[in-house]
Amino acid sequence: MPCNGGWRVTACTEPRTTAAIGEPRLVRWLLTGLAIVLVTLLVVLPLAVVIVEAARAGGAAYLEAIATPDTRAAIRLTLLVAVLCVPTNIVFGICAAWAICKFRFPGKNLLITLIDLPFSVSPVVAGLVFVLLFGAHGWFGPWLQEHGVKLIFATPGIVLATFFVTFPFVARELIPLMQQQGSDQEEAAASLGAGGWQTFWRVTFPNVRWALLYGVLLCNARAMGEFGAVSVVSGHIRGLTNTLPLQVEILHNEFDTAAAFSVATLLALLALLTLGLKLWLEHRHGDALAASRRH
Repeated sequence: MPCNGGWRVTACTEPRTTAAIGEPRLVRWLLTGLAIVLVTLLVVLPLAVVIVEAARAGGAAYLEAIATPDTRAAIRLTLLVAVLCVPTNIVFGICAAWAICKFRFPGKNLLITLIDLPFSVSPVVAGLVFVLLFGAHGWFGPWLQEHGVKLIFATPGIVLATFFVTFPFVARELIPLMQQQGSDQEEAAASLGAGGWQTFWRVTFPNVRWALLYGVLLCNARAMGEFGAVSVVSGHIRGLTNTLPLQVEILHNEFDTAAAFSVATLLALLALLTLGLKLWLEHRHGDALAASRRH
């Protein structure tokens, strides 16, 4: 039916364009159903199995598994690693993003590539590299032994390996957002007499705080759940160098299934808490977070 007037032509042609480029309803249903099935099989079902198996032994057995000395030591070490790595990542991420987005210097592209390096290197390979560098027979091992410094098979090595696999998270949330914002506001603040710290706290930080919080959230979750790199450098010493993921592996290898699933629920609760905070941040500050992930 012909339409008279420009706005009427638009109103008539828009549904036809949408119908022409839209997917058939059957295809949309199939893709949605496939996505739901995959998420259920790969995420929801394993999480449900962990909770059900942990609860099957009863509350007393659950608390007993959590309260063992080795598990409590693993919890303390996991929290210690997170407490050391997350603030360090915050400082590094802010400094790296500030330098990359606000200044021009030789090697800038190389720095960006190095920040992305842990995303392309297997954590196991990263742990092996640290062993080859700082182990007893590594490049720097003899010198470290002479000076009484022990990195591998000790807490410092675990912290070092965890920092390596987590340091891109904060920087990678801040860099795209700060690049998009540019440096006009900072230059205006400087022209008005603001110092470096004043410019950062009153101009830059308010614009990136939610992206920073999102990066910290992801960094903390990875630090507490890291397995590959930590497994290589820890030595699996009971009560000393086992984090929660390693403790779960040891209990499972010893066929203590109930205790293994009980300890695994702690990591599952961490994952659920991280997911909840992530959804809350995306709901409250979705525009800022989307901008921070837009390259």
